[in-house]
Amino acid sequence: MKRLLAVAALLAVVAGVLYVIPSDHYLFLPDRARPVDALVSIEDEDLQQDADTTDEGVYMVDILVRRASLLERLIPELADGATLVPGHAVNPIGVSDRQRRQTSLNQMSRSQEIAVTVALRALGYIVDVEEQGAQVTTVLPDRPADGILEVGDIVIGAAGTPVRRARQLQAALADVEPGQEVGLTILRNGEEMRVTVGTVPSEQDPQRAVMGVIIEQAATFEFPLEIEIDAGDIGGPSAGLAFALGITDELGDEITCGRRITVTGELALDGAVQPIGGVKQKTIGAEQSGADVFVVPDANAGEAREHADDDLEVVAVSTYDEAVEALAC
Repeated sequence: MKRLLAVAALLAVVAGVLYVIPSDHYLFLPDRARPVDALVSIEDEDLQQDADTTDEGVYMVDILVRRASLLERLIPELADGATLVPGHAVNPIGVSDRQRRQTSLNQMSRSQEIAVTVALRALGYIVDVEEQGAQVTTVLPDRPADGILEVGDIVIGAAGTPVRRARQLQAALADVEPGQEVGLTILRNGEEMRVTVGTVPSEQDPQRAVMGVIIEQAATFEFPLEIEIDAGDIGGPSAGLAFALGITDELGDEITCGRRITVTGELALDGAVQPIGGVKQKTIGAEQSGADVFVVPDANAGEAREHADDDLEVVAVSTYDEAVEALAC
């Protein structure tokens, strides 16, 4: 008996140590849904409300990302709704947690500007947007772009093709074989330059050529209304569709109609709804919020339905207009 107790005590100590020591993997975890009403304020409008005063409204849903302990690396099921993700899939090699976090916050900031633009334009407002190209937000160490491109550079041409949108840079690289060089035209501190950058295979798709940079859309916006979105420490671009629908619900026709509508989806300037990650966790977050409807990008709908209960209606959309039409009362 004493030997069994000693073994049990030793195992408990080992488990405790393993639970404290971080691993090289990350966990994606469900997070609570947040009412858009509480995050958005519009000039001359009373959009902000107490989230506890009503069950209806548009909600955004995010995920929690943190390092897994060694014990969670071995048994990820210890955390409810968790998905274990290799470190390189969250932080590319050489990128720190702090750099990843800053990039995520930058993506959130840009997604808010895009959300306001798409919503106001759909409501008939004129929003002036000057798309300037693909802005470099991170240069990955020991990749072809390291030492050639700098954070803040704006790519305005690639492989002989003009680049005004970030997606156009990705499209221009689609015909480049990994290992080939690509000519870029960039703006650095307002000065136009031409550089040549090599490529390597993408870790996610070895057939795709990458330079080793993280980019976002470079643009300036002029809005006819003063709209402020305070997302706090939430990062990433996937709340764009939720913000836009919340603005439309306030300034245009009502779309909530007594329902609690949880939304996820990255929004592009042309209104396209782009796929997002963490679908399992976001579906769990939608259910935990008591949502009646979960609006997701069309590309993520299958996975969302796999994890959704029968009482959660999953609505798949590929454009902002489709989302507004699908939610119409």
